[in-house]
Amino acid sequence: MSRFKAVIFDLDGVITDTAHYHYLAWKRLAESQGVHFDHAFNENLKGIDRMGSLDLILASSKRAYTAEEKLALADEKNRHYQELIATMSSADLLPGAVRALDVVRAAGLRIGLASVSKNAFTVLGRLGITDKFDYVVDAATIARGKPDPEIFLKAARELGVAAEDCLGVEDAVAGVASIKAAGMFALGIGHPFVLTQADVVITSLNDFNLESY
Repeated sequence: MSRFKAVIFDLDGVITDTAHYHYLAWKRLAESQGVHFDHAFNENLKGIDRMGSLDLILASSKRAYTAEEKLALADEKNRHYQELIATMSSADLLPGAVRALDVVRAAGLRIGLASVSKNAFTVLGRLGITDKFDYVVDAATIARGKPDPEIFLKAARELGVAAEDCLGVEDAVAGVASIKAAGMFALGIGHPFVLTQADVVITSLNDFNLESY
């Protein structure tokens, strides 16, 4: 029997990989503003919300932007991204994702999603797994992005579970920091030497074993 009462998953890089779509959308936006954008730059955006990512990109621009201009650019990037994710399907689920969700459900635990993506509901629908979650945090209702713990604390609260009884699953440094700041057990997806704050790190959800944590 699990010592947890709920498992709260991140979306990008954990259940599906929309990173390439984000990369293409940000690259198009950055280059329209005369900013060089490559995969190394993109790594700095991992786990950061849309406006935070935009600020990092525009910091390399030769001009200043008003708040209104920034909002317009963020919307432009999102339109690019939405065009790209419109082609997603269940084939875009990462290995082990559905099995992990089913294992958690079979154990009688609550399941939440804590993604800073404002397109999370759309992506879940395209993947065909919306009904596997008891609660999905609406990123539009979150004032502070990761590494702030707000999004994970809200998920726990809406699931009706104390933070210390939750297992959080993340692939980004900022995400793991968010889980730990919330007082939860952190399961990292990726490399131990990167996700140093995680309590346990596995390569992918193919290695998910609820009884081991």
